Amino acid sequence: MTIRRLPRAPGRADSASRQPVAPPAPVGRRRFAELTGSWRAALRIARRESRRSRRRTVLVLAMIAMPVAALAFLAASYDMAELTPQERVDRRLGVADAQLQWIANAPVGQDEWGEGWYTRDGELPAKVTAAQLTELLGPGSRVTEVRQRVPLTLRGPHRDEVVNGRVLDLADPLARGLVRFRAGRAPQQAGEVAVSPVALRRLDLRLGRAVAAADGSRAYTVVGVVEFPDDLGPVVALHPGAVPSTGPEPDGVWLADVPGTVDAALVSRLNDRGVVVTARHWIAPTTGADRTWFGSIVGSDPNDLSTGILIAGLGLLEVVLLVGPAFAVGVRRRRRDLALVAVAGGDAAQLRRVVLADGVVLGVLGAAAGLLVGVGAAFAGRPLMEQYVFSARFGGYRCWPSALVLLGGVAVLAGVLAALAPAWTAARQDVSAGLAGRRTPAKSQGRWLVLGLTLVVGGAGLAAFGATQTSPAVVLTGLILGELGLVCCTPTLLGALAGLGRVLPLAPRIALRDASRNRAAAAPAICAVMAAVASSVALGGYLASDVARDARAYRPALPTGHVMVNPIGSAGQPTLAQITDAARTQFGVGAVAQVQTPTCGAGPTGYCDVTPVLPLTRACPWQPGVQLPAAQRQQARADPRCQIREADYFGGYVETGVDDGTALPLLTGVDPATTAAATAVLRAGGVVVTDPRYLHDGLVTVRVGDVGGEPNRPITVRDLPGYALPRATGQPRLLLSAAAARQLDLTWSPTGWVIGTTTPPDEEQQARFTAAIRPFGTFSLMVEYGGAPRDVSPLLLLLAAAAGLITVGAAGIATALAAAEGRAELTTLAAVGAAPAVRRLLAICQAGVIAGLGSVLGIVAGLGTAAIVLVSVNRQYATDWPVSDPYPFLVPWPALGILVLVPVVAMLGAGLFTRARLPIERRLD
Repeated sequence: MTIRRLPRAPGRADSASRQPVAPPAPVGRRRFAELTGSWRAALRIARRESRRSRRRTVLVLAMIAMPVAALAFLAASYDMAELTPQERVDRRLGVADAQLQWIANAPVGQDEWGEGWYTRDGELPAKVTAAQLTELLGPGSRVTEVRQRVPLTLRGPHRDEVVNGRVLDLADPLARGLVRFRAGRAPQQAGEVAVSPVALRRLDLRLGRAVAAADGSRAYTVVGVVEFPDDLGPVVALHPGAVPSTGPEPDGVWLADVPGTVDAALVSRLNDRGVVVTARHWIAPTTGADRTWFGSIVGSDPNDLSTGILIAGLGLLEVVLLVGPAFAVGVRRRRRDLALVAVAGGDAAQLRRVVLADGVVLGVLGAAAGLLVGVGAAFAGRPLMEQYVFSARFGGYRCWPSALVLLGGVAVLAGVLAALAPAWTAARQDVSAGLAGRRTPAKSQGRWLVLGLTLVVGGAGLAAFGATQTSPAVVLTGLILGELGLVCCTPTLLGALAGLGRVLPLAPRIALRDASRNRAAAAPAICAVMAAVASSVALGGYLASDVARDARAYRPALPTGHVMVNPIGSAGQPTLAQITDAARTQFGVGAVAQVQTPTCGAGPTGYCDVTPVLPLTRACPWQPGVQLPAAQRQQARADPRCQIREADYFGGYVETGVDDGTALPLLTGVDPATTAAATAVLRAGGVVVTDPRYLHDGLVTVRVGDVGGEPNRPITVRDLPGYALPRATGQPRLLLSAAAARQLDLTWSPTGWVIGTTTPPDEEQQARFTAAIRPFGTFSLMVEYGGAPRDVSPLLLLLAAAAGLITVGAAGIATALAAAEGRAELTTLAAVGAAPAVRRLLAICQAGVIAGLGSVLGIVAGLGTAAIVLVSVNRQYATDWPVSDPYPFLVPWPALGILVLVPVVAMLGAGLFTRARLPIERRLD
C-alpha cells in the first residue's frame, strides 16, 4: 500500500489539522458532577462494606430500626385511632340520615358536621318528644331517641360494678345500626338488656341470666350481646321503657330518617328552632353565620411541642452514641483502604464522604426495616390496641405517611451523625501509618475539654433558669447541653484514667489502655450509658422529692384506718346496730358511730352554712388567692396570724356536725382524756372545735347563714361555750351539741357512719362489707389510708430498668467490638503463654470500664441535675404566700440500687458469653 503525501508549498512546515474545541463546562456544573460522582462511588463502597461486615451491619441496623419500629407502630396506631370527620359522622349516625339535638328554644348556629354550635340566648327546652321532631322534619320522617350516658350500678359476683348505660331501642333499624350484634337479640321490653362483651365478663353473665341493680330496685334479663364501636368497655343497652325520660336530656340525641335528602334549607330551618343537625354528608354553613362564635381550633401547646421535640432529641442522641462505636471500629479496620483512597488522589472531603456514606446506607436500611416492622405490627396488633388501649374501634387502615417520612429522615440523620466523628477522624489520619497498618496514637485536644466544661456549666445554668420559670423545654435544653459537654470531656477523662493502669493487674490494665487508645469507640459507649443513667437518676430524684413533698402536705380527713360510709341517692337508712354488725363481721371491729349534719329548720330547705368565726385579733388581714405585691407577701409570711400553707386544700372550710361525744373520737382520733373533756362540754350544751384559734375566753363564735333558702332570713351569730381539741387528726371540724343546734334554730339528720379500724381494710373486705349492707341501698366507702395515694416506686424501677438495659447493651456492644479489634493482641498473649482465662477476664474488665465509668458519671450527673432543679424551684417559691412546702432533696435509692448492680450484671454477662480459649493465628513447627 502506497501512501502519497499532498504537495506543500516550499518553506512551509507540516502542521496538524485543527480540531474544533468544545467550550469548557460551567464551574458550577463541573463541581456538581464531581460531587455526584464522588457520592456515587462512596455509596457503592458503603454498600460493599455492609455486605462484607455482616455482623456489624446487623448490629447497627438493629439499633437504628428498633426505635424507628416502635415510633412507627405508635404513629400508625394513632392515625388509625384518629377518626376522620366522615368516619365520626358514620359512627354517630349508623344507617340514619341525620342526628338531631335540640339544645335551646332559640336559634342556634353550627359548623358543617354539627360538632360545634353556639346560641346567644335561650334555655334548654322542656321534654322533647318524637312527635315534635317529626313535625319539624315533615311528613314521612321518623325518629328514635338515643341517650348516650345513663349512670348504672349493677351487682357483680364480688362487688358492685359501675357501667355505662345507654338508652336506645335496638329493635328499631335506626338505632340498630349503631351496634354490632355478637349474640342474642334486641331487648323488647323494659326488663331486658343487651350487654357488651366486657360487661358480660365483668358481671359473670350469660344469655338468659338476670342481673340486679345495686340498690335492688329491679332486675334485668340479658337477651343480647352487642358491641358499641365507640366504647369497648362495660356498656349496657337499656330499653327506653326501663328509663323513661322525665325532662330535658342534655346528652339525648335523636336519629332521623327523612324521605328526601338533608339539605341546607332543612338544616337552616331546624337551626332556627334550636336544633343542631349532623348530616351524613357535608352541609355548607348557612349564609351569614357568625363563625367566630365557634372559637378557634387551637393547636398543641408550644411548650408541649418543644418538650416533645427535645425528648426526641435526647432519644436521637442516645441512638447516635450507641451506634457510634460500631462506625469507629469499622473505620479503624478499614484504615488501609482509606489510606489507599488518599494515595489514589482522594482528598479529605472524599474520605469523609466514604465514611459518611456508611451512615447513609445503614440509616436508610434501618429506617426501611423499622418502618416495615412498625407498620406491620400496628396492622397485626390493631385488635389488641382497640380493646386494651383505646377502648374503641379504629377507622380505616392507614399509617400517617408524613410521620413515617419524618421518622425515616430522623433514622438516616442518626446514621449520619453516628458516622460524623469517625469520618472526621478518618480524614485526618496519617496516610503512611494507615498503609503500614500502624495505629495512630490518640490525642486529647485541650479545646474539646474547654468546650465540654463550658457546655456543662452553661447547661446547668440554663436548667436552673428553666426550673425557676417552670419551663420543661428550657430544663431539657440545659440537660442536653450538659450531656453534650460531658461527651466532649469523656475522651480526656479516659486519657487521665489510663495512667492508673500501671498499678493494676494485667487484665484491667489492658482494658483501660484499650479504652484510652480506642477513645473513638469507648467514649460514645460510655456517654450512652451516662446519658441513660443520668436521665433516670435525675427524673427519679425529682419524682421521689415530689412524692415526699405531697406526703408532707397531705392532710387526712379521718384517723388512719377509719372508714366513712355514706348513702348514695335515695338509699335506705339501716340502723346503727345493722352497720355495727356488718363492721364487726367484715372488719373485726365494733367501734361505729352515726354522723349527723345540721340543716336549717323552721321551713327552709336550703343548705345551711354553719361555721365558726375567728376573732378579729387572730384573723389574717390578707385573703389567700388574692395577688399581693412583694412587700405585702413578705409581711404575710412574717405575720403569725397568716401562717397558711398552700397545700392546706381544706382552706377555710370547716365541716360541721351534731354530736354528743360518741362520734368525736372516731372523727378526730383524740386520746380518752381529751375525749372525756370534750364530751363534758358537749353534754353541757357547748361546742367543740379542732382549731384552737376559734376559742376565745372559753367561747366559740358560730355564724349560721341560709344558702338557697329564704332570701330575707337574717344571719345568726352566737357565742357558745366551747372546747378546743389540742391535737386532732383530720379536717377542721365544728361539733355542735343538740342544745347548741337548737339555740341556732337548726335541725339535724343522719348522713353517714364512721367506723374505727386499726388498719385500712383491703378491697376484698370493703367488697364484703358493701355486699353485707347492699339490701339497704347503695353506699359509698371512704377509707383513710394515712397518706397521699401515690406510689412512684414502680415508675422509678421502670426508669432504672430502662437505663440498666441501655447500660448492658452499650457495654456488650463495646466489649464485642473491642474483642474483634484486639484479636491480634489476644494472639500475642497466647504466644507468650497467657492462661486461657485471661481472655474472659479481659472481657469482664472491658465491660466494667464501659458500664462502671458510665454509671458513675451518670449517677453524679443525675444527682447534680436533680439538685439544681430542686434548688431552683425552691428559690422560686421562697417568696410566695401562702407558703409552699419546699421540695426536699432525696436520693432515689431503689433506682440507685439497680443501677449499681447493672455494671456487675454487664461484667458477668461479658464473662459468660466470651470464650476462654485464646486465638492462635499461626503455629511455627
